[in-house]
Amino acid sequence: MLKRILYISLGVASLSFAVTSCKTPELAEKAINDTVPESFNGSQDTTNTATLDWKEYFSDPYLRTLIDTALSKNQELNITLQEIQIAQNEVRVRKGEILPSVNIGVGAGVDKVGRYTSQGANDANTEIKPGKEMPDPLQDYVVGAFATWEVDIWKKLRNAKKSALTRYLGSIEGKNFMVTNLIAEIANSYYELLALDNQLEIVQQNIEIQNNALEIVKYQKNAARVTELAVKRFEAQVLNTRSIQYEIQQQIIETENRINFLVGRFPQRVERDHRVFTDLVPEMVHAGIPSQLLQNRPDIRQAELELAASKVDIQVAKADFYPKLEISAGLGFNAFNPSYLFTSPQSLIYSLAGELVAPLINRNAIKARYLTANAMQIQAIYNYEQTILNAYIEVANQLSNIDNLEKTYDLKTQQVNALTQSVDISNDLFKSARADYMEVLLTQRDALESRFDLIETKMKQMHAKVNIYQALGGGWY
Repeated sequence: MLKRILYISLGVASLSFAVTSCKTPELAEKAINDTVPESFNGSQDTTNTATLDWKEYFSDPYLRTLIDTALSKNQELNITLQEIQIAQNEVRVRKGEILPSVNIGVGAGVDKVGRYTSQGANDANTEIKPGKEMPDPLQDYVVGAFATWEVDIWKKLRNAKKSALTRYLGSIEGKNFMVTNLIAEIANSYYELLALDNQLEIVQQNIEIQNNALEIVKYQKNAARVTELAVKRFEAQVLNTRSIQYEIQQQIIETENRINFLVGRFPQRVERDHRVFTDLVPEMVHAGIPSQLLQNRPDIRQAELELAASKVDIQVAKADFYPKLEISAGLGFNAFNPSYLFTSPQSLIYSLAGELVAPLINRNAIKARYLTANAMQIQAIYNYEQTILNAYIEVANQLSNIDNLEKTYDLKTQQVNALTQSVDISNDLFKSARADYMEVLLTQRDALESRFDLIETKMKQMHAKVNIYQALGGGWY
């Protein structure tokens, strides 16, 4: 076992080094396949449990209902859906910046100039028509369309749109990752609730057994076969077990409310059938090949998209160093009297201008933004590497956990059977005065603890079933 642990540790270390040296998802995938130990990878079977729909993976109808409700009513998930909408709107904003900006306007005004000014003197001596002077004050009416357009010479605007689109896709993967985690959290809480129900049932059974034993001790005390000390010890044992009952009941309420919170509803009883818990058997898990994590795990896909977006952001920041070409144009009608406004060509106005501007004084600010974009890309690379390593280690841990829990459960079952028999034996020996009351008390306590441990081990098995499904990236399909 020590050699196996060491082998896996060395495999993770070599994977970390290989992925760290890779700056693209394709190279990272190759690095994972090349560095994974054979003890983990197995037979190279590409069958992967993560591709199963959660309705196929979880067969309990009550659990399915809870998950289905949570996927529509969970507040945190709905908040994430709005973040996706925000990211989608950002794509529309960036797309709009590529196209020309066209505005339509209507304006009116009045202008009174001094008579003894150059413009006033000229207006006084100017006739619009023979015998008709320029009006004073001078009114002004205008109707027209005005456009501005930044020519995307260096693909700055198109790259900004591409970056926004990539982050929009990343937000979708973030939602998928949340769905995976939400399903896993509900399933784990549900199995914990079933385990608590079974523990409560065990405690109630033990209270009945201990009450019967207490009555026997009282009879034996009356027959002078035991002392008052034995009676008090049995009473204390019953009281302790009853206190455990209320602790479990409180844990049941808290677990139910945790599930209620996840499914977006107020406190109420969670429907379930706890009797099936001990019969639950985790299905065989197909881990597939490690590189499939890159396709299945939404957090890896999100980190990959964030890495791609950060690369484009550098190109956008770099384009700020180059000259910018802007074109502006206008077309409309302008007159001092509404009756002349649409007289063409006399009232027709138009303009067309181009402007080429390059940064001069503020290059330090542009350089700072460029360096920031570079730093954020390096940060995205490290985040991508960390996400891959975390996913790989999670799967390795859960595969090992499933194997060890299966062996543990078998041994715990044998222990419970042995201690259950020892309780009956100790009671018979105590009745025939061949065992003292302390042996009976200790045997009952050990039997209760072993049954609790068996239920907890079963719960851990079911948690491992959920966690490996989550680690492989299942649940969001």
